[in-house]
Amino acid sequence: MSRFFSEKYNELTPYVPGEQPQNRKYIKLNTNESPFPPSEKAVKKAEEELRRLQLYPDPECGDLCRALAGVYGIKPEQTAFGNGSDEILNLAFMAFCDEQHPAVFPDITYGFYPVYAQLNRIPYEEIPLEPDLSVDVSRYIGIGRTVFLANPNAPTGIALPVSEIERIVKSNPDNVVVVDEAYVDFGGESSVGLIDRYDNLLVIQTFSKSRSMAGMRLGMAIGSEELIQDINTLRFSTNPYNINRIGLAAGVGALEDEEYTRMNIRATMETRAWTSEQLKKLGFQMTDSSANFIFARSDRIGGEELYLKLKERGILIRHFTIDRIKDYNRITIGLKSEMEALIENIREILEEII
Repeated sequence: MSRFFSEKYNELTPYVPGEQPQNRKYIKLNTNESPFPPSEKAVKKAEEELRRLQLYPDPECGDLCRALAGVYGIKPEQTAFGNGSDEILNLAFMAFCDEQHPAVFPDITYGFYPVYAQLNRIPYEEIPLEPDLSVDVSRYIGIGRTVFLANPNAPTGIALPVSEIERIVKSNPDNVVVVDEAYVDFGGESSVGLIDRYDNLLVIQTFSKSRSMAGMRLGMAIGSEELIQDINTLRFSTNPYNINRIGLAAGVGALEDEEYTRMNIRATMETRAWTSEQLKKLGFQMTDSSANFIFARSDRIGGEELYLKLKERGILIRHFTIDRIKDYNRITIGLKSEMEALIENIREILEEII
């Protein structure tokens, strides 16, 4: 870094995104992208905006808020949009955390949470997951801090039922509980239905996974009108035109094609079940994933070794160096043909090391 870099960021450890190599073509199962293209309705609406790029986008995201409200059965005023759910998460850390309201989240979860806490100079606590990598809900009851929970969790894929989320929200009435539902469509239970009962619940979702729009960077916050006003106060104070015209239009198109989204979700879940069964036959152990990925380990080969050997063969999966999960790999569910190639290559690798 330069000699001009502010000392207040000396301790900042930046988030490390999944590999996006450009040097060769891989079967890419490392960043939880959808293997399916976006909806044709989303593409068509996005194309229509290309001739209007001389104009600023609607900072209120009005059409998109109304479309989301129609699909989710909420008010347009109960949602806000961000440049990916990551922007919304950062705004939530800014809005609802400070010295008097520290953040708390699991020690193994989405890697951006500690980064945002450090970036915004917010004190935080990491609560260890249980030995089976599940969240101990009792440790969040009445904790009196701003809670951040990915549900389903990442990278484990383990989901909490809404009843457990409600226990946490209800027991912390003077603190915001942020539920990050990036993967909820693949078998989890959404907490959106609780927002009218609890003014301290903020639900964050994304178009990156089930709606096949990771490249568009479109995320949303759903909560009470007051919480959304808080998010928008900071959004308008930092980046009011955060969603471009193409993104706004594509988002509306995707929401108008829920049948396509649900079809892809079903296909992903079926392929996840098939892949899990094949890995079990090869001796792998897995968490009970409700996401579009599998979190798996084997007693026959280390996590890093499997990751490297698959990469040599043109298949990317995600390996983490955190001690508690270094034996695991996170494997995105791709097309059935891609998962068949994965299983065949793993079988060959295991045969080679016998």
